[in-house]
Amino acid sequence: MSNLQFHNDLDRLIEVLPDKVRRHITYDKMDDVIEIVLDIGRTPEIRHAGGKIEYLGEEFVTDEDINFITSRLQEFTSDNRSGIPGTLHRISAIRNRQGKIIGLTCRIGRVVTGTIACIKDICMMNKSILFLGRPGVGKTTKLREISRLVADELCKRVVIVDTSNEIAGDGDTPHPAIGHARRMQVTQPEFQKDIMIEAVENHTPEVIVVDEIGTEAEAQAARTIAERGVMLIATAHGNSLENLIKNPTLSDLVGGIQSVTLGDDEAKRRASQKTVLEREKQPTFDVVIEILDRNTLAVYKDTAEAVDYILRGWPIRPEIRKVDKPYDMTAETKEEPAIKDIPQEINKLEKKIEPAESLKFSFSRQKYVDEVKGFKKIYLYAVSRTIVEKVIERLDLNAEITRNIEDADIVIAHKNFAKGGAKVLSTANDYRLQVFYVKTNSMAQIQKVLKEALDIVETSQTLYGYYDDTERALDEAKEGINKILAGADNVELTPQNQHIRKLQHELVEQHNMTSKSVGEGSQRHLRIVGGKDYEN
Repeated sequence: MSNLQFHNDLDRLIEVLPDKVRRHITYDKMDDVIEIVLDIGRTPEIRHAGGKIEYLGEEFVTDEDINFITSRLQEFTSDNRSGIPGTLHRISAIRNRQGKIIGLTCRIGRVVTGTIACIKDICMMNKSILFLGRPGVGKTTKLREISRLVADELCKRVVIVDTSNEIAGDGDTPHPAIGHARRMQVTQPEFQKDIMIEAVENHTPEVIVVDEIGTEAEAQAARTIAERGVMLIATAHGNSLENLIKNPTLSDLVGGIQSVTLGDDEAKRRASQKTVLEREKQPTFDVVIEILDRNTLAVYKDTAEAVDYILRGWPIRPEIRKVDKPYDMTAETKEEPAIKDIPQEINKLEKKIEPAESLKFSFSRQKYVDEVKGFKKIYLYAVSRTIVEKVIERLDLNAEITRNIEDADIVIAHKNFAKGGAKVLSTANDYRLQVFYVKTNSMAQIQKVLKEALDIVETSQTLYGYYDDTERALDEAKEGINKILAGADNVELTPQNQHIRKLQHELVEQHNMTSKSVGEGSQRHLRIVGGKDYEN
């Protein structure tokens, strides 16, 4: 949006504000303003994008000020939102228990262009895309720009299901920012699912755009649309793919999850519990994009594969794309876009993102790093993937597991199963891959072989001593497990710090036993008891 257009739209908002607020607003300070807040009995505020709050004068907001504004707006809908026709500004009300408006949040709407240049190739693949991210990172802005791109450049029939006029602004005429896309207004949020279905049945769209899928009914409507062959572009509540998988209301968007009981042999092969979580069906959305911040996107181009990896605890690294770095397509790709034509530069990851505390069962956010010297991809044969992952995480190794031997740099195989893996070992020989063998699927054995395979030489006495303590603690836990198998009711281990106790808990859990931390302070330790399989 040009500065002239922005100032014109801003004038429309300032016109509805009382004079004692209006006279303190200057255009040169409004470039990064997110919202203007007015609460009865408080000083009016301007909130900037960086978190800065600026107070407008010293006079408090009164009932008359609130009434002055509301009398110049359209009637508030059931979700307490209104707007100014022809603009993207949104005005939300706070009411008291009697329903009287006592506060207003005037959110300033802008058209920001160029935010989808880095994912333009994905938008042109005719695949359904789901955006995730915390509030305020620009999800709706991207929907608005994608709507214009697909409608104007690809000449597709686009219908926007616009709840509370969030995408295309207030009024009967949609904002020009959406190009030639059509807009269906949703008067109340609870009707969004019905308008989604109505759009498909009545207006023959090729693409439907929806902001904020938040209920199970809306998720089901989205699946219905996708199954009819309509491309779906949407946002959903949730910061990350991991969070969405764990959300029982919306997990259907990415295929849903179900509990599956494995046989003894399969559970042993996976080195997992007998009951595991697996994807239930094909995802509604082909691509999931996490908006990490306004300038950084994490792209999962195969939702089904990403969900499978996460549920099994395998590492997965989404492609990181920067908004200010265009990923241009060749002329051939523009005519007939295909995954294989996406440039290789997107794999050069430039920024390390620290893992969020809430991501308990996935390493997908653990390392967004550039391709550095010494990075290894490991192919496993008859070796516990779970234990290898724990070792890689614990030692912070510059490596990851790959499912394709063609992509591997090294192979780690179980010595006892080497004869049965003749084909795998032959392929490794053809690719001139070095093969390392473990004797047992124990933490200590796998850690030793991994260090050897990755040429790790520990020169720091502190580091060496720390991991020796960890190995000794895990060996003690194994001895305790064996005592339980031999008939002991419970076994007390020696005190350890929280990190080591966590590893001991995980080791006990792998053997279908239970453990708990007991004791206080420096004397806190594990007590192992027999699981349900060992009650006799």
